[in-house]
Amino acid sequence: MSRLHLTFNCEGDTLAATLDTAPLKTGLLIVSGGNELRSGAFRGQARLAQTIAKRGFPVFRYDRRGVGDSEGDNLGFEDSEDDIRAAIEAFRAIAPQVNRVIALGNCDAASALMLAGGAGCDGLVLSNPWTIEDAEDDTPPPQAIRARYIEKLRDPNEIGRLVRGGVNLRKLAGGMVRALRPAPAASDLATKMQRGLARFEGPVTILLANSDRTAQVFDGVWPKDDDRVTRCEGATHAFVEPHAREWLEARLLEALRA
Repeated sequence: MSRLHLTFNCEGDTLAATLDTAPLKTGLLIVSGGNELRSGAFRGQARLAQTIAKRGFPVFRYDRRGVGDSEGDNLGFEDSEDDIRAAIEAFRAIAPQVNRVIALGNCDAASALMLAGGAGCDGLVLSNPWTIEDAEDDTPPPQAIRARYIEKLRDPNEIGRLVRGGVNLRKLAGGMVRALRPAPAASDLATKMQRGLARFEGPVTILLANSDRTAQVFDGVWPKDDDRVTRCEGATHAFVEPHAREWLEARLLEALRA
């Protein structure tokens, strides 16, 4: 296994990419979310790529236009389909043995893959998809508040605090009112994502970190009967916890081996 740094073209702009080489015919394409570099937060995606490549699967990462080392204008995740398709083409060119590409997208990278109907990938692993249209609203969704209170009621220490008067009753009452509200209606973005994903015919895995607000909001607006959804308890947005990192790696290897 080795790590190669390269560039490729997307509509006249030069994009930067990294390939972790490996011999197998199924490859992993990591699509970065937000304005994140291909290395990921605290080099998390770079470490993930190394781990997956050691298992035999080549891994391709890239900076989309206007991000990191890539040229061009940053059009945002909703207009990044051309970047994804160009990255797949470059991946297949630099690793010609690859005949099957599984894409991993976290946050709005997952949303981008859904909006694009898979963008030409053969399989999708979508974690904590972004469905929030009002990014300024940081209020936890009702289902997340309910889950938090249920967890507290199971904790003898929290019950003891309540009995001893160590809980702000006004704050508790306000939280209970918010918890009893119905789940918010699906946003226009979530509806578009459902339509885009419905066009995709390959295998899909949706991964949710239970302690992540983005995942909680998605869970509240997504169809409850979607059996492609699986959850990791105690995980936050980037799956940085040791158990969550291992869980994510295991789910990826399952998708790559399927």
